[in-house]
Amino acid sequence: MKYLCLVYYDEQKMQQLSQDEWDALNRECIACVADLQASGHFLEGAPLLSTETATTVRVRDGGPMITDGPFAETKEQLAGFYMLEARDCNEAIRLAQKIPPARYGSVEIRPVRELMEEGNRK
Repeated sequence: MKYLCLVYYDEQKMQQLSQDEWDALNRECIACVADLQASGHFLEGAPLLSTETATTVRVRDGGPMITDGPFAETKEQLAGFYMLEARDCNEAIRLAQKIPPARYGSVEIRPVRELMEEGNRK
């Protein structure tokens, strides 16, 4: 089953890391992905730029409403994602614990819902 692991952290706290600390964290992330690939669990993933670069689109009354920035003000911001293949939620949790930024924020794990034909709702 596929699980999306959403990585969150406080961008302001992360900006306080020294360049050496930031580089070390990035090396850990690269190594984590390599390990997940080698074990056949990693399907896709990517880090995101800061929320300062975000644009939010809402469609209301048939038209788009576009605003700069993230959808909502939060304590932690979405920083990236890992799409994993795991046997079950317990295995997904075990794998997500290895994602390095989890030490600075959190990793939300969500099973991926497969879209079904009409009449087959899951």
